[in-house]
Amino acid sequence: MIIGIAGGTGSGKTTLTLRLKDRFGEDVSILYHDNYYKQHNDMPYEERCRLNYDHPDAFDTGLLIADLQALRRGEAVHSPTYDYTVHNRAAETVEVRPAKVVVVEGILIFVDPQLRELMDIKLFVDTDADVRILRRIVRDVKKRGRSLDSVVQQYLTTVKPMHEQFVEPSKRYADLIVPEGGKNQVALDMIIQRVKSHIEQN
Repeated sequence: MIIGIAGGTGSGKTTLTLRLKDRFGEDVSILYHDNYYKQHNDMPYEERCRLNYDHPDAFDTGLLIADLQALRRGEAVHSPTYDYTVHNRAAETVEVRPAKVVVVEGILIFVDPQLRELMDIKLFVDTDADVRILRRIVRDVKKRGRSLDSVVQQYLTTVKPMHEQFVEPSKRYADLIVPEGGKNQVALDMIIQRVKSHIEQN
């Protein structure tokens, strides 16, 4: 079973993803779309800083689709990783093993029709914009080594407009809209039941 978890930046996608991983352990593998940002070794750092990382073209979605198809065939894959401090793909990869349930998580995973068609369940995590921007500021400053000014500037110039152009409209492809993500216990219980029955049947 392939589950897609989409939603805006800071909406609670990762919390929901990790709750499923915590509950089902080895039966769940995860692919993060964020790890599939395109490599830009050809560009200096200053130029990479100016790229629009919230546009579908920023991602190597073709590679994500290929990895997902390989997992479905029962093959392990080596997912790329991304270094946010230098705005480029890192040298390390992460081995992702096939499992009964594969979760794909990212802001734009419902935009590509080919990627969408691979998903058995599509969840969209819906959280108020003011909550999302505050979470993003805290995350990017504390965990990704960004300055407050750069986070705010990026939010206003690319994150917000791209959310309105691509992320929000992709909500119509969701099978289930989950307000507040991993903190929504009722929705989480329903999703856990669905996953549990799939695991037990397989």
